[in-house]
Amino acid sequence: MSIKVEKTENKNELKLEFTIEAKKFDEAIMKVYNKSAKYFNVPGFRKGKAPFNIVERMYGDEIFYEDAFNELVPPIYEKEIEENKIEAVSKPDIHIVNMKKGEDLVFTAIVQTKPEVKLGKYKGVEIKKVEYPVTDKDINDEIEKMQNRNARTIAVEDRPVKEKDIAVIDFEGFVDGKAFEGGKAENHELEIGSKTFIPGFEDQVIGMKIGEEKDINVKFPEEYFSKELAGKDATFKVKVNGIKEKKLPELDDEFAKDVSEFDTLEELKNNIKEKKTAENDHRAKHETEDLAIDAVSKETTIDIPSGMIETEIDAMIRDMEQQLSYQGLNLEQYLQYINQTRKELEDSYKDQAIKNIRTRLILEEIIKQEKIEADEKEVSEKIKEMAKNYGRKEEDLNKNESLKEYLQNSIKTEKAIDLIVKNAKIKK
Repeated sequence: MSIKVEKTENKNELKLEFTIEAKKFDEAIMKVYNKSAKYFNVPGFRKGKAPFNIVERMYGDEIFYEDAFNELVPPIYEKEIEENKIEAVSKPDIHIVNMKKGEDLVFTAIVQTKPEVKLGKYKGVEIKKVEYPVTDKDINDEIEKMQNRNARTIAVEDRPVKEKDIAVIDFEGFVDGKAFEGGKAENHELEIGSKTFIPGFEDQVIGMKIGEEKDINVKFPEEYFSKELAGKDATFKVKVNGIKEKKLPELDDEFAKDVSEFDTLEELKNNIKEKKTAENDHRAKHETEDLAIDAVSKETTIDIPSGMIETEIDAMIRDMEQQLSYQGLNLEQYLQYINQTRKELEDSYKDQAIKNIRTRLILEEIIKQEKIEADEKEVSEKIKEMAKNYGRKEEDLNKNESLKEYLQNSIKTEKAIDLIVKNAKIKK
């Protein structure tokens, strides 16, 4: 077994030439034959009992070559990539040079490799200060949501629909005089002012009385999810079947007792402020980190190989497929819903994929240059936290070497981000 490694004319690309002894390739052919012999039906022999040379003569010399290659090569390829310390970031482009029984197997594999990261300034980058102070309006909005969740609804018959009412309506939508799919409903409860319908629709329901019918004209937004309807003028035939009015509870200490563990409205408001402050601080922290990394990225030069981008996009789509599965959907159904092809979806992910890769490579290079490490105590603390959050035993998690390696990398990444932020010049 031998391997020859050489650079190609393309940046971040290597050509690997593998030569595998004829004996190993012949053994792989026999292994494949033994696995698949039961499927061959040769006249004069019971099914699966025909000798190798008879099967070979009947079906041709090359019948087992491809399967033998797939049986033999992957573990050899992975081993050589690791031993030669080649950081491949793409699937290999394989070209067969020689593949015959009784002869050495020779093939080439062209792979893209991890690019060089030329860091610019990563200490002292300038970023704006991110702040989200909690205002009285924030607290009152939250209280209002709690009021609405605990509101009673009463039927109204002596007046037309007004703002904040719940109108019970039948409707059917038409574009160019034709009804469209999903544009019809009966006894739909629409809260006026919720902005859950097409812009302009709810405003035109205001003033309608029970039993009244009306044509409502609207225009679908240009960015509407359905391309068939986006930007189109539509007419909805609407009938009001009923009107409901919300009765909000009084804002007093009794309200606080009913909706929370607190005895007074003041205590409830203070608690809301504490939670909102924690949420806003968390949001500000992450946005500050993103700004700092983006600033460093602008100072950094990286030529990202196309294969690396493709791999990142594939990973992003796999994550999406997993999320969709939790909702009982698959990717094909989702693509139909958003009226996109897989290629269009991949293209829409490209910019984010490039950003993800740049961020990851930049942080890896900073970790390397700053010699950032994660000690056993830090990993142990993370494992303790995970055990508590997920109801697992610490000793079981400690046996998982892959998890410990992941946590080490996670800690080092956090430290690299902290280093960038702490050294950044933050301006209001």
